[in-house]
Amino acid sequence: MDQDITAVTSEVREDQQTVVFRLADESYGIEIFRVNEIIRLREITPVPRTEQHVRGLVNLRGKTIPVIDLRTRFCLPVLEESDSSRIIVVDSDAGQIGVVVDAVTEVLTLHGDQIEDTPALVSDENNQFVRAVAKTNDKLITLLDLDQALAA
Repeated sequence: MDQDITAVTSEVREDQQTVVFRLADESYGIEIFRVNEIIRLREITPVPRTEQHVRGLVNLRGKTIPVIDLRTRFCLPVLEESDSSRIIVVDSDAGQIGVVVDAVTEVLTLHGDQIEDTPALVSDENNQFVRAVAKTNDKLITLLDLDQALAA
């Protein structure tokens, strides 16, 4: 007599260190191994005829780095920068890129059991920037697919 055996498998996620930052009162995270450094907001030289989310270029110790604004990239309302605004310099396939955020709040280790796939309702082609969601004691952290967020 044949029996159907259904193997229940669930993806086991590894722990990951995450840089958590704020945009419009929401918490987002990116893997720390992608972060080169975090710097205070500085003068950004605009580049004509670039996409709206491309803020321009910064000079970082003699190296020219393109900077994008995640608020604009995510279609969030534009706010005036504050003392807590930062540029997170990340490594990408195209080299180093600066990402403007409202504030960097913490670096934390997320355990595999805290990380879940994005619910189907919000997981569609309009939300290709979201990789997963992490649940901590008091908040949800949207984990970004950095490559998608940086893609032009």
